[in-house]
Amino acid sequence: MRKVKAKDVIKVHYTGKLIDGEVFDSSVGRDPIEFTVASGQMIKGFDDAVAGMELNEKKTVEISAVNAYGDHNQDMIQMVLKENLPSEIVPEIGQQLSAIADNGQQIPVTIVEVNEKDIKIDANHALAGKDLIFEIEIVEIA
Repeated sequence: MRKVKAKDVIKVHYTGKLIDGEVFDSSVGRDPIEFTVASGQMIKGFDDAVAGMELNEKKTVEISAVNAYGDHNQDMIQMVLKENLPSEIVPEIGQQLSAIADNGQQIPVTIVEVNEKDIKIDANHALAGKDLIFEIEIVEIA
């Protein structure tokens, strides 16, 4: 039987969990995701996990933070003066905003602290610093 290799376009069903078992994402009940293996579309650990799998094969894999969304980077946490926010924004902890990088790229950030004059934003991915568990099923190899 054919095995998944780099540059294959595949479809998978998956369930992503934190180490404590909390589900953070799943394709169950939706269409499977399609991607090209080893093309940078998926986190490295997921790409590595599907390599060598066969059609309809299922497996569960634990992916370390470094092979998932990376370690939590303190340099990606910054203070911003409230006066620099658009006037229609009323900042709240947990609120998602978009910041503009020096190169013009939009970066999603999360408000993690609100003070009288400023807010603290975190540009780390929500899953940065976390080891993840994925249940994976190969449903198509193109």
